[in-house]
Amino acid sequence: MKLRSLLLISTLLASPLALAGVKETPVTLPDDLGTAVLYSNDSEKGRDAGVIVIHEWWGLNDYARSRARQLAEEGYTAIAVDMYGHGKVADHPKDATAFMEAAFAEPEKMNARFNAAKEILRQHKRVDDKRLYAVGYCFGGAVVLNQARLGNDLYGVASFHGSLGTQSPAEPGKVKAKVLVATGGADPMVPAEQVGNFVTEMSNAGVDLQLLTFPGVKHSFTNPGADAVAKKFDMPLGYDKYADEKSWDALEEFLEESERN
Repeated sequence: MKLRSLLLISTLLASPLALAGVKETPVTLPDDLGTAVLYSNDSEKGRDAGVIVIHEWWGLNDYARSRARQLAEEGYTAIAVDMYGHGKVADHPKDATAFMEAAFAEPEKMNARFNAAKEILRQHKRVDDKRLYAVGYCFGGAVVLNQARLGNDLYGVASFHGSLGTQSPAEPGKVKAKVLVATGGADPMVPAEQVGNFVTEMSNAGVDLQLLTFPGVKHSFTNPGADAVAKKFDMPLGYDKYADEKSWDALEEFLEESERN
């Protein structure tokens, strides 16, 4: 993308003109699959990458939408998808667990939601349909990695503090997407053994993998609200500003790679 200087990025993001260029459009997915929110940047010209954003286990809340908006502020077109369907958002871990388990119990419906959002992006006037990405956080990280394993035609997928385990390992030659994973070294939900098994899985399948591990960093490290949730529910979560910023920088490079190729 064009915005490389951190100083320039900060200036543009603070500018009312830059923010005014971002358009937020609620979207209804076909076949009663639920909803999504599309973020586009009218101040940008030409075609660029399109990004599907998948939320944490809480559901499509303000945090997930803020990440999609952040991508649009940088010139991309992003769609934040409700993978639970019809506005389900949890405030308690028990509800989040129930929503997540219900979603995983219907993989065909999850795939349909994902692909419906992908088609909306593909048809957008500012999206280069050869440069489609998916980015997921926590639950969403597992979702986008699964789409890669299924051979979905994406340029790349990026998982942030998402589960890396699977009962259906990637098959050699099937994964089309490049893969970026950012994980915390002190995340009990993504233990070192799981990370090691994932690296072996990706290597055996011939996947182009970038792995970032941040020592001492807990689960949900990209979410500024993680500390409050950790305190309220006694959970092993924690925001880490350094890991958040460095992993976002890696995502920017990951997205820009398709522009160079």
